[in-house]
Amino acid sequence: MTDSRPSPRLRHGRASLAISFFVQGAIFALLVTRIPALQDRYGISDGLLPLFLAAVPILAGVGSVATEHLVKRMRPGLVLRVVQPVVSLALLSAGSGTAVWQLALALAVFGLTVGALDASMNMLGVSLQRAYGRSIMLGFHGAYSLGGIAGASLAWVGAHWDLPLPTLYAPLVATLVPAALIAGRWYVDHQGAEPTEVVRDETTVSMRVLLPLCLVMAFAYIGDSTVSNWSAKYLEDVLHSSEQLATVPYNVYMVTTLLGRSFGDLGVRRFGAVAVVRAGALLAGGGFAVVAAAPGAWVGMAGFTLLGLGLCVLVPQTFAAAGRLFPGASDAAVARLNIFNYVGFLIGSPLVGALGGAWNYRAAMLVPMVLVLMTIRYARSFSPVPAGYGDGHERPRTVDVG
Repeated sequence: MTDSRPSPRLRHGRASLAISFFVQGAIFALLVTRIPALQDRYGISDGLLPLFLAAVPILAGVGSVATEHLVKRMRPGLVLRVVQPVVSLALLSAGSGTAVWQLALALAVFGLTVGALDASMNMLGVSLQRAYGRSIMLGFHGAYSLGGIAGASLAWVGAHWDLPLPTLYAPLVATLVPAALIAGRWYVDHQGAEPTEVVRDETTVSMRVLLPLCLVMAFAYIGDSTVSNWSAKYLEDVLHSSEQLATVPYNVYMVTTLLGRSFGDLGVRRFGAVAVVRAGALLAGGGFAVVAAAPGAWVGMAGFTLLGLGLCVLVPQTFAAAGRLFPGASDAAVARLNIFNYVGFLIGSPLVGALGGAWNYRAAMLVPMVLVLMTIRYARSFSPVPAGYGDGHERPRTVDVG
């Protein structure tokens, strides 16, 4: 029997990529949780702030599209090694400037490079999962969630001690950038991580085939942005919680997201991606229903807990499914799919806000619920390609993936 354990090279590549996911989670959290401080620093009005915030995901989509073409000339690992320090330095620049044009320039660089970073990280994750022959994508996104929790916690410390943004950001960036650069020495690109057998020779990406996964990605991020942007307001204004208690749901959501992703790969290996995606969509839909019907704050928080456990599996499995559908063009598939990350982010918060203002926020929560439940309709797109993995979920244990 051939040894089925991954080679040391693959194990090192997996650990180094997890570090990059962690770093990116921390950097992004340090930006979004300190937006009020950035607004105060530059004197940006409430009317102008949404334009700055919307520019970041729009430019990130441009960066993701550009990465699809860039990786035809250079390895995704090299792209990631270049752009991750730039993203971190853009964060520091955003927190250190004094004029609005400096913030605009820093956020523009952040948006373009974060799109390239998200795309290249997930390209590497997809190719590594294929080389491993078993589900590991949820673990990478779990590292991102852990980084997000760490970044948000550090941001809370900065706010609690009233630290200036440069004082908060500079030592963190000085720590995270070298860590990412060192980890980047062990990235494993797809050239060295291709499976021993590729069943489908899909060398071009059909958007007709990819579209169901694009919709699932958008629906997942509509749900995620609803939680991140409206959970505190919903608890305080609709469920009449205290201001302090209203800060809890997002933290609970992040913790349950981390827990779900930490154990989600085991579920995929045992039951398959289709079953896990369906279960995740049902849990998330149930979470939105509980939030919409909650009589009080504690029941509402139970709903946000279900949301974290359900939504957390959808995005990593969507990237993995794109890699399975187009084994000969997985980089292009991931780059195009990644755009719908930002589409969902742009749609989710304004959609719920508009419906809540025109109607009511309880009813508004039913819209992302319906969209997330529509994922069940597209669950078949997460099926493994024929003979791709041994039992429908994994490769045979006799395959040497090292």
